[in-house]
Amino acid sequence: MRVDGRAEASGGLPVGRGRTAAGRGGPLAAPGSAARDAWGGESGPDRVRPLERGLAVLRALSGAGAPMRAGDLVRATGLARSTVDRVVATLLRLGLLRQHGQELSTTPRLMALGNAYLAASGLTGEAVARTGRLADELDESVSLAVPDGDGVRFVAQAVRRRTMSVAFRIGDLLPAERCAPGSLFAAEWDTAGWAAWRAGRAADPEGTAFPAVPPLAVHEARFAARAARAADAGWALDEELIEPGLIAVSVPVPDGHGRTRCALSVVSHTSRHTAADLADLVLPRLRAEAARLAEAFAAPEPAPPAAGTHRAPRTLRPAVAPPATVAPPASHAPAPGDGPAPGCAPAPAPPSPAALARAAKEELGPGFLQSLARGLAVLEALEGARGPGLPLAALAAATGLPRATARRCLHTLAREGYAACDGRLHRPLPRVLELGYARLSRLSFAELAQPHLRDLAERVGEPASVAVLDGPDVLHVASAPGVRIMSPHITPGTRFPAYPTATGRVLLAGLPEAERLRVLAAVPPGPLTRRTVTAPRRLAQLVAQVAREGHASVDEELEEGLRAVAVPIRDAAGRVVAALNVSRHTGGTPLAAARDALLPALRTAAAAIETDLHTAERFNPVPVR
Repeated sequence: MRVDGRAEASGGLPVGRGRTAAGRGGPLAAPGSAARDAWGGESGPDRVRPLERGLAVLRALSGAGAPMRAGDLVRATGLARSTVDRVVATLLRLGLLRQHGQELSTTPRLMALGNAYLAASGLTGEAVARTGRLADELDESVSLAVPDGDGVRFVAQAVRRRTMSVAFRIGDLLPAERCAPGSLFAAEWDTAGWAAWRAGRAADPEGTAFPAVPPLAVHEARFAARAARAADAGWALDEELIEPGLIAVSVPVPDGHGRTRCALSVVSHTSRHTAADLADLVLPRLRAEAARLAEAFAAPEPAPPAAGTHRAPRTLRPAVAPPATVAPPASHAPAPGDGPAPGCAPAPAPPSPAALARAAKEELGPGFLQSLARGLAVLEALEGARGPGLPLAALAAATGLPRATARRCLHTLAREGYAACDGRLHRPLPRVLELGYARLSRLSFAELAQPHLRDLAERVGEPASVAVLDGPDVLHVASAPGVRIMSPHITPGTRFPAYPTATGRVLLAGLPEAERLRVLAAVPPGPLTRRTVTAPRRLAQLVAQVAREGHASVDEELEEGLRAVAVPIRDAAGRVVAALNVSRHTGGTPLAAARDALLPALRTAAAAIETDLHTAERFNPVPVR
């Protein structure tokens, strides 16, 4: 994780006080910073206007906190309605926006851009897990934050769930003068850095451009004194700077050159500790954990990919044809890292983002902004920039773009504050997290699934739901109603026994065999209808069949006249974490025909939920209930 600031934004909604990019001399830089000069100034000929406009629309939607209409975006961005319509059409095709009626909102797939920054910064799943374990040990909320211009941006959060708990999210930006990490970062500012902070404070003395905190003016002398104390002590204390009752202790996580990579903080409330008591309690563990994190960040970087083999971005791919809907059963799925089976040719490489963008352009014509799609692909490809950065050749290979095109995209991203250039190397900056990450990282699993349930229910005309295993039962955590007069009514919180339900058998099939048998034996099956299977051996056979086939169907075992078909939802590690279900009346259709009619839509919806889940949970645990 680097000490990265951001370049000054052009257009769109303001973030922080509009300061300029950070240089190596400090977290703030004057307008003539190296990041800007590397591109020949801010008005060079290589700007990609569609990319600028697309980023402005994404900022507006991310900052709104609620769905917006096209007219709202016109007012928020100052763009022409025709331009907004083309930007929206492109973002919809990329899967970054969702439209329901006239309302537009961002999707979890937008988090792929923030994930690219987090991966390039050196943050790993293990570092995130360590913050969670430390929060469990201390029974307090723990966070990691990096400097971002004149602000402090959260990159990891482990929150304790209490009536009084911290409401900050990954991606939220706080003014440096209002929090303990800011004192640590300001302790390393040079003269130009302090001058830039003063200029921003003069323009916005109460920090109204930081929506995560209430406005408040902070005297420079007090902030400078806190920064000086932090420099002397090697840690910083927040005594109700953000709001009454909130206290925090922060320590620096150093890089190999003695500078601060990020700040590790513990946050509590005065109802639990005084500020001094909190510092006495947590400082030894914070310092020890910061040292371990520093060692982890200093680990050798992965070997750079060979030319032409850099992994292409995974998420921001315009779909030309519907995605594959049939996933192999778990028993047939290769383990991560497995090669092709003996005698089988390797699977062909997926099309590059550039090729997919060209195909979408050919299909949609002027309604698809190919330059916007290319620019976002370049931003996601910066994920590979851990360490000093990625050269232009690697970015061009990752995206399938000509070098000149990739360079123009990088120029624009640098001007917008999302990328930096050090000589020939390029890397993303923490401002990328402003693109929806704060709101999207707080979505629950049920909220992730809900739009896909609604689409599925509308497509098949029957109610759809998602359930998780809870002991011997299934617990439905999200649902969408059907459109028929007579249809099953399953609401969130509904609980059924696992053994006679399609969702239950899918979830049981996802367990290791020993655990599966233990759950089945925990509650002796009873006959709920004349067709309920209760024989333990037969139930075990049916669940094993579900594991092989990757789906379950049940006819009138839970209730007379009720039929259900379900498929698994897997996390990024391949574990079955939930089941997606469609229920309907038996009617006069044979079970096999109903199952065959529903499975394609179910698998398509499950794949969409999995895509969102895998993106959202990469650096941010998403509990399924």
